[in-house]
Parts: sequence; structure tokens; C-alpha cells
Amino acid sequence: MDILLVEDDESIRDVLKSYFLNEGWNVKETGNGKNALQLIQDFKIDLVVLDLMIRGMQGEDVCGKIRQFSTVPIIMITSKVKETDTINGLNLGADDYITKPFRMKEVIARIHALKRRIDMFSSDKLNPITIKRFNRGRFVVNFTTNEVFVEGKKVDLTHTEFKVLNVLTKTPGKAYSRYDLTYEVHGYRNIDVGRTMDMHIRNLRCKIEEDPKAPLYIVTKIGSGYKFDFQPDVQIS
Repeated sequence: MDILLVEDDESIRDVLKSYFLNEGWNVKETGNGKNALQLIQDFKIDLVVLDLMIRGMQGEDVCGKIRQFSTVPIIMITSKVKETDTINGLNLGADDYITKPFRMKEVIARIHALKRRIDMFSSDKLNPITIKRFNRGRFVVNFTTNEVFVEGKKVDLTHTEFKVLNVLTKTPGKAYSRYDLTYEVHGYRNIDVGRTMDMHIRNLRCKIEEDPKAPLYIVTKIGSGYKFDFQPDVQIS
């Protein structure tokens, strides 16, 4: 796996890089936001570990610009600990959010969990069912290209948003609690991630629902969690 490490504190960057290399991952590093954008465009990057307090350009701006041209998974690592900071990071398209001070074992575990999910969703492409249509073709999910179409228009989702939708649409009608859905998407359960999953659902609804406040597709089942409320129309091999 090729990781881009964006951290301007050299001591922290060296420790992270050392652990990443020990896992057998390739690492490109920078402490500058503008350089990070250039590296992503110039090289194949599988994961970005992004600090928010960096030189050249704030991490939030880097994340937002990455999402304009790439769905590469992004893990934010930052000293910003307010809930509003976490929500803002997820709104910008981050897949996970880790606050400082952190434990290296947690960072590595989060990356491994994210990698397992990426590998799992990649292997899903071998599934003979590559496209599912819902609501008489008004809602289409292509599991091969990771694309979603609503009323014939392509919807741009982040990597994590697509994974959430993937889980829900592959088991339509099944209600997932926030914590179980987080496990299916990220590979871990944590009582503190409930709010994070709520934000992913909110972002998804804003992108796929005609009226996010009265959702048609991703609905809340009181006491149970979230579910996709349509069975598939047809399955195309």
C-alpha cells in the first residue's frame, strides 16, 4: 500500500513513517499542503494520512481540493478535538478522524481496518451482481465502478459514503445500528463513533434524497438504526 503522510511536525512524521514502513507500506511524506496536492496528482496513492495544522495550506483546504478530483481514502490526524471539527472534517470528505495525542497501535489498527474494507469492496467486483436498480430504475448502484445514479444523474460520493451505501443496498430492508454500521464500514466498533456515522448518513441523504429531511431511500427505523427502504428492481450480471 502506498501512503501519503502529510504532517509538518517532523518528530511525529518520523515516528509515523517508521511504523508505516515497519508494516511494509510505502510512504511519501511532506509537511506542506500544496506539495501534498501535487504528490497525489503525480503518484499512485492508496491512502492519505493528513494533519490539519500544516504549512502552505490548511489540511481542511487540502482535503476539500482532493475531493474535487479523487476518492482516495483520507484519515485526518489532528489536535482539533471539538465535535464541530470532526463534523467539518467528515463534511469535507474525510473517511476517518483521529485526535492527538494518539496511540500508534490505534492508528495502525484504523489503517488496517480501512484497508480490509477497501480490499473487501474491491473483491465484491467479482460478484456476478454488478448493478442494482431500485425504485423502478430511479436509483442505480454500480458496484463495479463504484458509481451511483439518481434519476439518471451521477452522484459524487466519497469512498466512505459509497461503502455505507454499499452495505445498506446489499441488504435492503435490514436496519443497522450506528455502531454496527460503523463496524461494517470501518471494521471497528467504538461508542464515540455514533455521531460520526450520523454525519455520513446526513451527507449521503443530502446527495441522494430529493428532500433530505424526509428521506425516501435511507430511512431511520426508531430504536433500530438506518436501513435502505427499497428492494432491488432487477439484477444485471
